[in-house]
Amino acid sequence: MHHNISLITTIAAALGFGLLFGMIAVRFKLPALVGYLAAGIVIGPATPGFVADVALAGQLAEIGVMLLMFGVGLHFSLDDLMEVRGIALPGAVLQIATATGMGISMAHLWGWSLGAGLVFGLALSVASTVVLLRALEDLGILDSINGRIAVGWLVVEDLVTVLMLVMLPALAGALGGTGPDGGGAGADANIWKTLGLTLGQVAAFIVFMLVVGRKLFPWFLWRVARTGSRELFTLAVVATAVGIAYGSSELFGVSFALGAFFAGMVLRESPLSHRAAEESLPLRDAFSVLFFVSVGMLADPMVLVDSPLRVLAVVGVIMFGKSLVAFGLVIALRYRLNTALTVSASLAQIGEFSFILAALGMSLGLLPKEGQSLILAGAIISIALNPLLFKAIEPLQRWLRGKSDSAHKLERSADPLAELPVSVPQERLSGQVVLVGYGRVGRMIADALMAQGVHIVVAEQNRELVDQLRRRDIAAVAGNAADPAVLIQAHIARAALLVIATPDTFHVRAMIETARALNPAIRTLVRTHNEEEAELLRKETGSQVFVGERELARSMAERISVELAGVRPGHGEH
Repeated sequence: MHHNISLITTIAAALGFGLLFGMIAVRFKLPALVGYLAAGIVIGPATPGFVADVALAGQLAEIGVMLLMFGVGLHFSLDDLMEVRGIALPGAVLQIATATGMGISMAHLWGWSLGAGLVFGLALSVASTVVLLRALEDLGILDSINGRIAVGWLVVEDLVTVLMLVMLPALAGALGGTGPDGGGAGADANIWKTLGLTLGQVAAFIVFMLVVGRKLFPWFLWRVARTGSRELFTLAVVATAVGIAYGSSELFGVSFALGAFFAGMVLRESPLSHRAAEESLPLRDAFSVLFFVSVGMLADPMVLVDSPLRVLAVVGVIMFGKSLVAFGLVIALRYRLNTALTVSASLAQIGEFSFILAALGMSLGLLPKEGQSLILAGAIISIALNPLLFKAIEPLQRWLRGKSDSAHKLERSADPLAELPVSVPQERLSGQVVLVGYGRVGRMIADALMAQGVHIVVAEQNRELVDQLRRRDIAAVAGNAADPAVLIQAHIARAALLVIATPDTFHVRAMIETARALNPAIRTLVRTHNEEEAELLRKETGSQVFVGERELARSMAERISVELAGVRPGHGEH
């Protein structure tokens, strides 16, 4: 009996070539994503040789989109975003608007429609969260203030993109596309009615998910977890993601992407969210590969030969246009030069959301095929070059400082939060504890010290946190404590103790050197996650170093001893 095995052939080719080209990309120290896109080009119809089933690949890509968006929702933290909202929210919105304007302008020069320019500009404006997280992890700055700002900025971009994914089908007819029902521009003559209906459906879906979904689905996940079956738990997570995405599309008319995003958000409410993320990760990774390969299959590599100037223009907007805009915005918001350079490098690439927007634009008849090929070409080139920009941050910063005094002015330009208020009583600035970092660990240390009546001065790079601390009458100064001016403002010369609670240990030695130069008798305590780093810091600085895992084990061992000794909770503890 003859069997149609085109699905198996397509999956085998996509995963096999994706693995091969992904390994080649990693070998050349490029993100594996570049290899997946290249694999799609090789097995796509635009190149000779074997051609996979494009239609089937498109359906597999839809599942990839669902699982990608589900993962984004699972890791979306409103608390983390709120900590950097003062820079991430206005910065991301203004940067998207500016980059979209650049894309519309280029599209107009090339004779494209307004709808094509809008989709094209939006696709160029949003950076890849996947690429950014990998870059920040490789540099070890994911938990630093610069890392949190960059991630928060991209979270806002993701949310704006999700909103556009909802609105584009409703606006397609008015923008010259086919519209969600396949009709022409005339089908959407009453654009406000169409848009109102769409937003009403989305609002109904969001209310349902927040009122019913956030209670029902975590409860369902907990019931499955109680069976003790790992297979059933994994199946429940994936079925929830795909089922909500499909159901939201059928019942509320919203996109698969939005449905999957909210599925992740409501499951985050469950204590099992970390396990859900871990169990679904292999399947998400596999279908993500299928998504990127399918995007590559739709691209035409001849665009590099036929339209090299257009490709250069696209890369220029991605890597320099929107990055320069972001740099100016960060500096205007009175953040440091290093933060501005980090955010600029973070945005100098595009990825998964750009592909989703391009695919939607194509399906709605808005974006020409050349537009999708240009977006893909810009993505591959920008992702390949992005690590070089991150590596150039420190040398560029040193060069700017050596060549011009303006770099120092940029770092601390008339920022009132960079100086300790003169209203702080002098008795609180003698024998105090200077606490560097007010994250989760720093916050607990500060609360414990203040409960004991110990005076503290907090040095923190996040300006929003510094502003909040001052509103609570807690002495705080904004800036990187590796900069001597910050520790001088914290009155380190009269401090009794320097406590470094920030997870970023890169600048620890500079902080300790400055502190001891100004106060030779000062004692120093340092937090680190790494045993090897802890040993080096002890030898080089003579500081008392605390390793998170070791301190947790020590506390648990002490508690175990108390329990075994039969001491009731609340007795015999210190």
